[in-house]
Amino acid sequence: MESKNRTVSLTLPAEAEYIDLVRLTLYGISSKMGFSYEDIEDMKVAVSEACNNVVVHAYEPGQGGKMEVHFEEVEGGIKIIVQDQGLSFDHVTKVGSADSLHNKSLDEVSSGGLGLYLMQALMDHVEVKGDHGTVVILTKLVSKSEEMV
Repeated sequence: MESKNRTVSLTLPAEAEYIDLVRLTLYGISSKMGFSYEDIEDMKVAVSEACNNVVVHAYEPGQGGKMEVHFEEVEGGIKIIVQDQGLSFDHVTKVGSADSLHNKSLDEVSSGGLGLYLMQALMDHVEVKGDHGTVVILTKLVSKSEEMV
């Protein structure tokens, strides 16, 4: 039997002051799902990085734009989708370079790759797509010992 697909969606201006709304929404949803405080804090950092990338990189200065954030309950966890309709980037190269940061000091890391590295370190799965705009899919599973009974 398939469980109900529960999704909460936000459409916000791609401006830094709206990232707090995303974090608050994530907190409310993930605490109801039984995530630990530490996992919620990790997810808040990861989703903030994804949203910040939209604010800083997706749209030309003064162009304005929107970011969409979807929180989807999936079996065993949550999927957070952050997307924009702005400028795409070479996500394959960026994601590949983010994987290789493990052997580098912070002095060797460019600021462009650090956000992806953080997302990968804090989430169970990170996927980036970019044809028209960019879509970042962050997945976190509830640890079995943390699930509410």
